[in-house]
Amino acid sequence: MDNIKLAPLILIFVEVAKRESFTAAAKKLGLSKSAISQQIKRLEEATGQQLLIRNTRGLVLTAVGRSLLARSELLSQQLSLTLTELSSAKAQPSGHFKVCIPPFFEKGVVAPALRQLCLEFPQLTPEVVVSGNWLDLIEHNLDAAIFGGHIKDSNYRALSIGKVSEIFCASRRYIKEQGTLSSIESLPEHKFIATAWQHDELQLFDNNLTYKHLVQVNHSAKVNTLVAALELVLNDMGVALLPEFLVQSHLVDGSIARVLPETRGRAWHFYFLHKYQGEKPIHITRFYELFRYFFAKANA
Repeated sequence: MDNIKLAPLILIFVEVAKRESFTAAAKKLGLSKSAISQQIKRLEEATGQQLLIRNTRGLVLTAVGRSLLARSELLSQQLSLTLTELSSAKAQPSGHFKVCIPPFFEKGVVAPALRQLCLEFPQLTPEVVVSGNWLDLIEHNLDAAIFGGHIKDSNYRALSIGKVSEIFCASRRYIKEQGTLSSIESLPEHKFIATAWQHDELQLFDNNLTYKHLVQVNHSAKVNTLVAALELVLNDMGVALLPEFLVQSHLVDGSIARVLPETRGRAWHFYFLHKYQGEKPIHITRFYELFRYFFAKANA
């Protein structure tokens, strides 16, 4: 396959896949709907794979289509960024870039986001501050901050990143020794590992986050970070309510198991905060795009 000829077809596919619409993609790209359809057909013929399923309700990505979108979305963003830089003739961002993040985003989200940012802007020197508390951007000389939950009133701009949902987890040894949690009502009978923001009364929901329960629990241990809570779970010390993406790899390898699978904790909304009133510097915009991309990937 000729990669040079396929590249524009892939970029068109990204627009169609993100919008799940030929019409919306055509409007965005300034092309006709039939032209967009023909380009997607050419891409499918060239790859020998069906990427989209067309039905009366719209478009649905095939498994191959989802994989191609995941691999190509950053390509589209990088090209857009490159063209923006060329057209605006702005100087390459340089100097310190200081960002504050919560204490459980380091591994799967902020590290790959910063790696890509520094590849695109090699003159930047990133500095990461890890904190579970609200840090004022100006007071702590931050360029940006990631914050979850209720945002304090301020003059800062808040861009939505997404939501993180919590699930109950315990080690398989703990379950074997203490017995399976059969219902929410049995939760007070088990050892509960609490974080600093979890109190004696928990707000719990069904998997659709539509029906709320209030349940009293007894704390067998209390920690001030999610990483510490996860370690106590891995060491068979009890049950904890943890972000789903944080425990995903442990669920896969079987070191821990989800308990009370029909119940979950509240969904925490995370925001990207910055202090720019007008147009943001290009590296701030790019870091937001990258963070949101890897956040969504971690929560998939």
